[in-house]
Amino acid sequence: MIDFYIAAFITLFLVIDPPGLLPLFISLTQGHAVTRRGIALRACLIAVFILATFGIIGETLLEFIGIGLPAFRISGGLLLFLMAVEMLFNKRAQRREAQAEDDNHDDPSVFPLATPLIAGPGAMAAMILLVSEMSGDIGSTFIVIAAMISVVAVTFLLFLTSGPVERLLGPVGIKVITRLMGMLLAALSVQFVVDGLKGLGVL
Repeated sequence: MIDFYIAAFITLFLVIDPPGLLPLFISLTQGHAVTRRGIALRACLIAVFILATFGIIGETLLEFIGIGLPAFRISGGLLLFLMAVEMLFNKRAQRREAQAEDDNHDDPSVFPLATPLIAGPGAMAAMILLVSEMSGDIGSTFIVIAAMISVVAVTFLLFLTSGPVERLLGPVGIKVITRLMGMLLAALSVQFVVDGLKGLGVL
C-alpha cells in the first residue's frame, strides 16, 4: 500500500504541478498581500473537495454514462500525455497564464485557482484512474485521497512561500523542473494507455 501511495502522490504531483503554479499564484494575488494566506487556504480546500468527489464517485459516474474503465484509461492517458507535451514545450504555463488573465477576479481562490488550475481536468482524470487501478475499493480510494491531500498540502505550503521560492529558483529553475516533470508524466501517461489496451484485450 505504501508503494501505491507513493505512485499516486507522484502522479498527482506531476499533474497538478505545484512549482508551476507559483508564478500564477503570485500574479493572481497581487494587491492581496494581506489576504494571500486566506486565498491560498480557500483555493486548496475547494480543490481537495472537488478532487475527492471525483475520486469517490468518478467510477460510478462513468458506469452511469456507459464508459468502460479501459476506455477511460486510454483517454485519460492521452489527456495526460498532451499535458506532458505542454510541459515539455512550455505551452502549459502560457495556457495557464492566459486563463489567469481572462479570469482574474477580485478573489481568485475559487476560480481560476481552485479550478481549473489546481483541480483541472487532468487531475480529475488522474483521481478516477488511480482509484480504478486498485479496483476502486474503500482502502485504495482512501489512499488516493490521502495522496491527493498531501499534494495539495505541498501546493499550499509553496503558495505560502511563493515569493522566496520563486526568487530562489528563478524563471530558469522553474522551467527546468517543469520540463523534468513533463518527461515523467509522459511516461506515466503511456503506462495508462498500455493498461487500457490490456483491459480491452488488444495487448
